[in-house]
Amino acid sequence: MDNGQWTMFVDCAENFPQALSIVHCPLSIVHSPMSLDTAANNKRIAKNTLMLYVRMLFGMLVSLYTSRVILEMLGAEDYGIYSVVGGVVAMFSLVSSSLTSATSRFLTFELGRGDLDSLRRVFSTSLSIHLALAGIIFVLAESIGVWFLNTHMVIPAERLTAANWVFQSSLLSFMLGMFNVPFTASIVSHEHMSTFAYVGICDTIVRLGVVVFVAYSGLAFDRLIVYSLLIVAIGASIQVFYWWYCRRHFPECRMRFSFDRQYWRSMSSFAGWNFIGCSSALFKDQGVNILLNLFFGPVVNAARGISVSVCTAVSGFAGNFMTALNPQITKSYAAGNHSYMVSLVERGSRFSFYIIFFFALPIFLEADYVLTLWLREFPAHTVNFVRLVLLLSLSDILSNTLITLLISTGHIRNYQLVVGGMQMLIFPICYLCLYLGLPPESTYVVTIIISSINLYLRLLFSRRLANLSMRHYLRHVVARVGIVAITAAALPIVVHYLMAYGFWRLASVGIVSIACISASALYLGCTHTERAFILDKAHAFISRLHR
Repeated sequence: MDNGQWTMFVDCAENFPQALSIVHCPLSIVHSPMSLDTAANNKRIAKNTLMLYVRMLFGMLVSLYTSRVILEMLGAEDYGIYSVVGGVVAMFSLVSSSLTSATSRFLTFELGRGDLDSLRRVFSTSLSIHLALAGIIFVLAESIGVWFLNTHMVIPAERLTAANWVFQSSLLSFMLGMFNVPFTASIVSHEHMSTFAYVGICDTIVRLGVVVFVAYSGLAFDRLIVYSLLIVAIGASIQVFYWWYCRRHFPECRMRFSFDRQYWRSMSSFAGWNFIGCSSALFKDQGVNILLNLFFGPVVNAARGISVSVCTAVSGFAGNFMTALNPQITKSYAAGNHSYMVSLVERGSRFSFYIIFFFALPIFLEADYVLTLWLREFPAHTVNFVRLVLLLSLSDILSNTLITLLISTGHIRNYQLVVGGMQMLIFPICYLCLYLGLPPESTYVVTIIISSINLYLRLLFSRRLANLSMRHYLRHVVARVGIVAITAAALPIVVHYLMAYGFWRLASVGIVSIACISASALYLGCTHTERAFILDKAHAFISRLHR
């Protein structure tokens, strides 16, 4: 693709998100002075999304190679240890996760208001809080965490030393990340997504070098220990760069350890209630992972780790779009632009679902062959885990913009009590299922059911706190994506069962899936205005290429 064609592609990509904001918006918005800001915001979302996709696509190409090498290099047992021990450290990040959400929300909110003095006070207060919290968590991890690892985790005795090295490495990485939270939150709030893209590409290249070195150097060392230490070193280097970048580009990011009582109360209250949601999410993920370790051992943890890697790769296509979209939802709420905010929430959910479904459908149908082609050999339960985690991703993606909207309101006490409490039930229900002798796949089934219930609960709270029409969302988001999913899946399923197992079936299912999803999303999943806009831009782009 030459420079002229690339310019035309970027122009088409930048204009596409405008379709997200021109349907069902009041005419007053279209003709008001806010329309110019809305167009600029749409363009910014498109540019940020494009930069994040460049990063993600490069990372995925490299990860297809490195994931297989890591599994072969460490073996299923060590791979499972690396996955589950890191999860023990993550259990101590309950409070930090809630504060991370609070920091991001308050920084983005003040940016939406345009108050630089308040922005500085929010940053300084959050930095002081994170440093103090890092010290507390360090003490807890070195006491409770080390005790639990060495006395309750199902780890072979000969690998316990290596597991402790992984634990300490993960803890060090976590401590550095705690200090880095206000800085990365500032980058996201200012929407400097190109920085994430460039740093992500460098990070991927260096991690590839680490994998190649550990796997093929031929030196006599414990691969699990050396790999975990080198990964921490890479993470520390990236975090140092983020500190330097923020200090240079954002005036509020100065190393002043001041403490604003007003913001401390607001952020603490917000983080306190958000703690319920963060803790329930960690119990859903890392808590269930530990349960699988206790009942089945590290090999099942390896299978779950592989399925999570697949889910992360697929969800990344929509996640990058959401990363670019979320700050605009918060800023539009802070600015009082309700119509634009609702349009972002609804269209963000629909198009995120379509993006994930493009990749989830062929992988779901051909999971066995995809894993064989990718990893050659993989633990038992991996195929079922991959299929179930893809269904979970499709369910969760419909809630993502609703979560951002609810957090933007700041009134999250009742929301976290109800939704977080419901999600907290995943852990005891999964324990009961495993105790009764059900297979490990039952944990994903429980999680999918709870995820669907929570979508409905989030809609109830969005109607109350942000005046979002629940009926409109169900009709124009949930119903549309459901129709698209059912319609688009029919022909690929037929192709899957008519053809013999192998590469040509994978290729055929992939091609048919893309064609069916594209047609269904365009003609059944989009409004008339959106469809006309997309077809017009696609026709103009093709015409330019021909010229």
